[in-house]
Amino acid sequence: MRLKRPITRVHFGLLALFAGLVPAAVAAAVLGSGSKDASLQSALGERLPKTQLTAVDCGKIDGICEVQARQNLFYTDPTGRYLIIGRVYDMETRQDLTAARLLEINPDMLVGAAAGGGASAGGGAGSAGAEAEAPIAAARQESAANVDPAALAALPSSGAINWGRGGQPVTVFSDMRCGYCQRLHETLANMNVRVVERPISILGTRAISDAVICSRDPRRALTQAYAGEPLSGTGSCDTAGLDANEAFARTHGFTGTPVIVRADGAVIQGYRPREFLEAWLKGDAS
Repeated sequence: MRLKRPITRVHFGLLALFAGLVPAAVAAAVLGSGSKDASLQSALGERLPKTQLTAVDCGKIDGICEVQARQNLFYTDPTGRYLIIGRVYDMETRQDLTAARLLEINPDMLVGAAAGGGASAGGGAGSAGAEAEAPIAAARQESAANVDPAALAALPSSGAINWGRGGQPVTVFSDMRCGYCQRLHETLANMNVRVVERPISILGTRAISDAVICSRDPRRALTQAYAGEPLSGTGSCDTAGLDANEAFARTHGFTGTPVIVRADGAVIQGYRPREFLEAWLKGDAS
């Protein structure tokens, strides 16, 4: 089957076909039969009768419809024939659209391995048959493999904002619109740590990162960015350091934020409370 409009700038982890023969009233009742996507809702109601659909949006990506089922996310063609389970990337803006949407849907969960992430297609989404009625959930906070401290230290200083009270060093990969990054920022500000904060764009926030790095006072701009305030004293500068941050993050599978890296290369993904962080930085917690 050919889609009416071409699919552009996207990558899919897994493509599968599902069919069914039950009434279509479920989706229409949940989403509203007056919607312009009523025919798609009906088709999904037939083919996924046990899935509680909460939203359908066919206007974001040409030829692809985004389907939300509570806190899960998957995709389909406009007819509802093909179910697509995986990540969608915009290769022009270098943004993981699936990761961003999952964080919007449920900010209390990390995207770490969202939408079947990892090396394998659909890994984390389970088998196609098992997941037909419960597609894709966001991955919870989890530890990651260690990184090489020398490789971390080799990242350009131009891609970092250095702040903190001193004491133990810690590197944080963050996104300026990530709520848990802001919480971590506030927590670390009250600890005896020296923070090397390296912005990466998970939620399409590269322009904000550029403005912070190029500010006359990056520390102040960082605080303003987290608070959602207008940034002061910004200009243009070489932002290749941010490119290096994002390349490092991709290489090490940092698809969610925050990511916290200890001086010895140990990594944890996601926000942790102060008590945990103090013990972990001393090597007393895993």
